[in-house]
Amino acid sequence: MDLYKPLIALLAIVNPIGVVPFFIHFTQNFNRKQRQRTIRVSAFTAFLVISISSLVGLKILGFFSISLASFQVGGGTLLLISALHMLNAQPAESKPSDVSEGSQKADAGDSIAVVPLTIPLLTGPATISTMVIYAEKTRHWWELGVLVGYGVVVGVVTFVVFSAAGRIAKVMGQTGINVMTRLMGLILAALAVELLSDGLTKLFPVLASHIGN
Repeated sequence: MDLYKPLIALLAIVNPIGVVPFFIHFTQNFNRKQRQRTIRVSAFTAFLVISISSLVGLKILGFFSISLASFQVGGGTLLLISALHMLNAQPAESKPSDVSEGSQKADAGDSIAVVPLTIPLLTGPATISTMVIYAEKTRHWWELGVLVGYGVVVGVVTFVVFSAAGRIAKVMGQTGINVMTRLMGLILAALAVELLSDGLTKLFPVLASHIGN
């Protein structure tokens, strides 16, 4: 197995830079500490998804009787919900109004870091399937170790890229963020529809014939 190809494919698919606009939107009402925690959780979760996908992959989905197509439909639905919020330039989570606002926001940050920032924006079905494909090509335990190591690389890259998002937000200002949010919301909606379409046609092949006609 060519050990360089998985890393190149992984970085191209994950593309943390492309997720920066979504990160800015989801964390625009967070303070610095909350944003840093979200960055750490997101980077670590990306590492976990890639590592687990390499080591066990579809066995986990199979254990829960979940097909990759169903995973695509679920991920596409989450993306579509997020896109609708973004088209209205709304924050991802409503702001709590009671005395536990700080802790609730921290929980919201952890939730956002996992879904939808890491899953499915950073590491969705394409990432999982890619790692499974390359894991099946391995012949030695150390090759699996290399794939897990690539998860570390992606986690570090995600951390660095997301850490620079605050500077981007300062340059753009609130108006610029709102404009970018609506634009990226439209793009995200299109991506969600593509993901849903692909998953649904796999689950229901009869749909593919109707679409083709």
